[in-house]
Amino acid sequence: MKKQLTQKGFLMVYVLIFASVFMVILTSFVTFIITQSRLIEQRMQFEQSGQIAEAGLDYYRWYLAHYPNSTTTAITGVYSDPELGPIGEYQLTLASTTFCGTIMSRQITSRGYTYKNPNIARTLSARYSRPNVAEYSFIINSNVWAGDDRIINGPYHSNGGVRMDGTNNSSVTSGQTSWSCTPSFGCTPTTTQNGVFTTTGNANAGLFDYPSAPVSFGGITVDLADMETKARSNGIFLDKLPAGNFGYQIRFNSSSTVTVNRVTSVYTYWGYTTENGWQTEQNVVNATSSVGTYAISNSCPLVVAQDKVWLQGTIPQKITLAASFATSTTINPSIILANNITYTSATTSGLLAIAEQDVLIGVNVPDNMVLNGIFIAQNGRYGRNFYCNNTSYCAASQLLPNAAPNLRTYTIRNSETHNGTVVSNGRVGTQWTNSGNTVSGFRDRYTSYDRNLVESPPPFIPETSDVYEYSDWRDSN
Repeated sequence: MKKQLTQKGFLMVYVLIFASVFMVILTSFVTFIITQSRLIEQRMQFEQSGQIAEAGLDYYRWYLAHYPNSTTTAITGVYSDPELGPIGEYQLTLASTTFCGTIMSRQITSRGYTYKNPNIARTLSARYSRPNVAEYSFIINSNVWAGDDRIINGPYHSNGGVRMDGTNNSSVTSGQTSWSCTPSFGCTPTTTQNGVFTTTGNANAGLFDYPSAPVSFGGITVDLADMETKARSNGIFLDKLPAGNFGYQIRFNSSSTVTVNRVTSVYTYWGYTTENGWQTEQNVVNATSSVGTYAISNSCPLVVAQDKVWLQGTIPQKITLAASFATSTTINPSIILANNITYTSATTSGLLAIAEQDVLIGVNVPDNMVLNGIFIAQNGRYGRNFYCNNTSYCAASQLLPNAAPNLRTYTIRNSETHNGTVVSNGRVGTQWTNSGNTVSGFRDRYTSYDRNLVESPPPFIPETSDVYEYSDWRDSN
């Protein structure tokens, strides 16, 4: 009898132990389920907050399309679910990048949250801007031939036909299905070719695309009259020089100043273009007189000259220069790239140089020339003309001068390295060859578009679309 009582006592102990263990496990399991349920709910609230914040960005796109000149700095909106009705709100904080009183881009921060749990918020930010020409390495409104020495990084587009014998590391597009390739583009006899073709077995021919949508040069035309008005009031404005002068020599300085000289004397010599044949040029400076040194404004870094411009220097910030006489129907100034153009910073510097007519590389330029910036030849062309130092290619009277400054020694240069964009209404060319040999211009040419100028361009950069798009989208959480 005593033995049975002892066994029952042990059994009761076992029951209590197992019951305690079961309760501990059950409690832990229930706690885990509750915790997971809360985490899932919080995660759902977090995702909903993100969707609400993104809806705020989308709403601002609609708002900007309907109120493009709005200067509001904050907007609050209600987000409604089709089934549940209003479930949360977004709060927009708005800022803009403004030069010369004109809004260039807008920055939006959108904070979204649900009514169910306002403490779980999500913040997204984005930049709204229209696509611009800085997204391309080249935009050309004519047929073009890129030689086999070229290395091009960035989209290359022509509204005409393209012979791409160089190395392209991005898309090459043409607005033509086919085109007539003439001897001036290396086709003898003249033949009909695809919109984009190559003769060098281009390894990246898979990036050729034709016909593609043309880029409207009318659409990317800059309002030069507006730029002149803004330069007069807030920037630097240089009037048309009186007779006896030839234009302005402009040098940008790393100290955020620009030194301006009046060109009082030039050399006269012969140059050749495919479009106009042989003609006399006056693009080499002989003598200057000082105009002054001016501080470049941070709020309106704009220089407009109503005359021809010889350009060089170091670019300290985002700057736009235009050679324009918008009120004249007969004067269309050009820009001569007379020396290296460099940046003090790869991220905060940037140049936009616009000429009503041509943007031409000069004669007496460095052997290894460096050019940074976006260069636009609005009605003319970008290039370096043909210069002769050998009577095999020209008459003796057309040779470059051999006396000081001995221009003949500059006929052939070693390399041109360009970081930025070329926009040219006419044919582009900086190398002239005969039987495969360079006889004028640059032996090697390297071009890369500047991604920093896509996101943060200089003032008044031409746009390629009227539609605002996202860029620099960020999740701050």
